[in-house]
Amino acid sequence: QVQLVESGGGLGQPGGSLRLSCTASVPLFSSYTMGWYRQAPGEQRELVASITDSDRTNYSDSVAGRFTITRDHAKSTVLLQMDSLKAEDSAIYYCYMDVPWGATTFWGQGTQVTVPS
Repeated sequence: QVQLVESGGGLGQPGGSLRLSCTASVPLFSSYTMGWYRQAPGEQRELVASITDSDRTNYSDSVAGRFTITRDHAKSTVLLQMDSLKAEDSAIYYCYMDVPWGATTFWGQGTQVTVPS
């Protein structure tokens, strides 16, 4: 049973940077698509970024050019480097991992990112 443990986040500054980390609690012998969703109060859940087993990435238009997602396959870890932060980046960020068998999605516990306006 896999748990996704998130770290990072907290209080950022406009124009500043934060880095989020998500690590599977047990070693993974296959790499699956992982990424981050975020949700702000009163807003729709938004897919921020994802990265496939072959390290192909995609980003939402709102973060493209500012955020970078990477992964360490050996450590079963995905990182989200968030640069040029804006107030609208404030949200709870949830790491996820899609597993094809069983059509299962694992979720991290969520971490709050706050960027004052």
